[in-house]
Amino acid sequence: QVQLVESGGGLVQPGGSLTLSCVASGSAFSSYNMAWYHQAPGKQRELVASISSGGITNYSDSVKGRFTISRDNARNTVYLRMNNLKAEDTAVYYCNARRTYYSMAYVYWGQGTQVTVSS
Repeated sequence: QVQLVESGGGLVQPGGSLTLSCVASGSAFSSYNMAWYHQAPGKQRELVASISSGGITNYSDSVKGRFTISRDNARNTVYLRMNNLKAEDTAVYYCNARRTYYSMAYVYWGQGTQVTVSS
């Protein structure tokens, strides 16, 4: 069992920056593929960025060049650095952990952290 706790959300002006953190409990963090999703009011949850257990990153087109995902396996933490924030980035951001082990898929979600971009 893995528990994920996000932090770092808040209110920021357009063009500003925030860094989200997600700390994972439990062991074997380095074996998990990690990701950040966001969900705006009335919309579906969408993938923002992902980082594999091997450190390969992937970004949605809407955040490419502005957001950076990284991980620190020694701290069981994944980060999302968000630069040049736009109003359309406003959403609840969720941390996600997933891995396949002996043909079983394990998927965990955090509780979410609100990011509001507004002047």
